[in-house]
Amino acid sequence: MATTLFTQNTIALIWDFDKTLIPEYMQTPLFRRYGIDEPAFWNETNNLVSHYKKRGYHLSPEIAYLNHLLTHVLAGHMPKLSNKILRECGAEIKFYPGLPDFFKVAQSYVTEKEAYRKHDIRLEHYVVSTGLAEMVRGSAIAPFVDGVWGCEFIENPLQPGFLKQVDLPIEAEAVIAQIGLVIDNTTKTRALFEINKGTNKNPAIEVNANIAPEDRRIPFQNMIYIADGPSDVPSFSVTKKGGGKAYGVYNPARPDEFAQNDRLRSAGRIDHYGPADYRPDSSTAQWLRMHIHAICDRIVTDRESAVAARVARAPRHLNATPEEEAARRAAAEAAAAPKQQTFLE
Repeated sequence: MATTLFTQNTIALIWDFDKTLIPEYMQTPLFRRYGIDEPAFWNETNNLVSHYKKRGYHLSPEIAYLNHLLTHVLAGHMPKLSNKILRECGAEIKFYPGLPDFFKVAQSYVTEKEAYRKHDIRLEHYVVSTGLAEMVRGSAIAPFVDGVWGCEFIENPLQPGFLKQVDLPIEAEAVIAQIGLVIDNTTKTRALFEINKGTNKNPAIEVNANIAPEDRRIPFQNMIYIADGPSDVPSFSVTKKGGGKAYGVYNPARPDEFAQNDRLRSAGRIDHYGPADYRPDSSTAQWLRMHIHAICDRIVTDRESAVAARVARAPRHLNATPEEEAARRAAAEAAAAPKQQTFLE
């Protein structure tokens, strides 16, 4: 008998990281650890593409900052930088008010009503960032996150001939040396489809596979994407097009970020926006709670409608009992009796 792959009773909150969950760039603790001039680093990164172009090279802007980090390692400015150190620096990341507590609080929203508990509705958090995945994994938010998409480095790259190697050599000290994974503002949308189809939970499901909407683990209408600005427009668009919600946040101390979010809403890119403040009484927390409840209500309605449509009506006796026949006659007589007119009719 045919059955669907997933019950579709899961809600996903998908978060950008920099400027969404934290007020600064996540790499700040890393630069501080090695004494790197952060403004100078980003200024150099922003000029890499044009300078390489003058030399006849083509550099993808999406990997420019990753390459520049590796150059700092090779130049000895970030000696022995490893994934372990990235995780340690991640522990120093400071979050906006209300975090990471809000991640746990949000999961309680889907248990606030008996109907939600009856249908076992769950809420999951995902971080999809152009930053460094290992720093996110080392941060205070990590225990509350169900998955992280971010840029990653490889330590101790495999050497030529490794497939024919029999005896494994003693491992050298771990130092990042190659780029393993790049997440940019466009490929973020791939992560959304992986969450949508359930690829992250079931590796047997290919992200490019043609999967019917009813067989996808988390429909887009069960998603809320939260981010800070124009660079997330592709992800905002994919989420909204699928029936989900898009929410923008801004630093309350930055009027320019407020104006930027207002433009995004006016252009229809986001559904709403609010301050990057996740304390329970903030407008952002209240908006998210309201729309999480709205998704829960729709899930309950959809599932109960499906049950009603698929369950046949219970069989009835062809010959009524005397009591049933008496009740039937009384109801018929009452319906046939003339009604007394009132002024309310």
